[in-house]
Amino acid sequence: MHSDLDNLINLLGKLPGLGKRSARRAVLHLVKNRESLLLPLSDALNKTIHNIKICELCGNVDDISPCRICTDTRRPNDKICVIEDVADLWAIERSNIFNGIYHVLGGTLSALDGRRPEDLNIEKLVVKVASGNIVEVILATSATVEGQTTAHYITERLKDFNTQISQIAHGIPIGGELDYLDDGTLGAALKARKIV
Repeated sequence: MHSDLDNLINLLGKLPGLGKRSARRAVLHLVKNRESLLLPLSDALNKTIHNIKICELCGNVDDISPCRICTDTRRPNDKICVIEDVADLWAIERSNIFNGIYHVLGGTLSALDGRRPEDLNIEKLVVKVASGNIVEVILATSATVEGQTTAHYITERLKDFNTQISQIAHGIPIGGELDYLDDGTLGAALKARKIV
């Protein structure tokens, strides 16, 4: 029979970047700081469970839908940056280079993993572009085979619309993922995007 501490260690150990040893150290630190860390963390997790929403327009996570980015009237809504995941959106936002709206695909195309176009949020993107209000679609997929395959597929789907399609420059290492890049590299890649 597992104790509550074992259960917490096992759950934390499933998080990216945390193994069982790191999870043990984190749990020990939380227990030693019960009032200042453990209880506030518990409250924050509980609030997140009940309040988090997926933005109906872009796929971002926020406590409102549409999210704060989509409803920000200072942001032009005629440029869409297409990313694979919310972590990529957060990475681009950290760079403070892009000032438009986003479209989260929810992954990449992958024959090996069985992810097809209908498994991603591509149709919603096509509908947005078909509205005629979008002047540029920036493809900010990873420099992986799957990321580039997804960018190529989207380019083919959007080629008949009167919308400029660009792709971020890939001075990013091959196999690199956006969430792991430093802000300067990501900002330079966004600035050096090219027309597809």
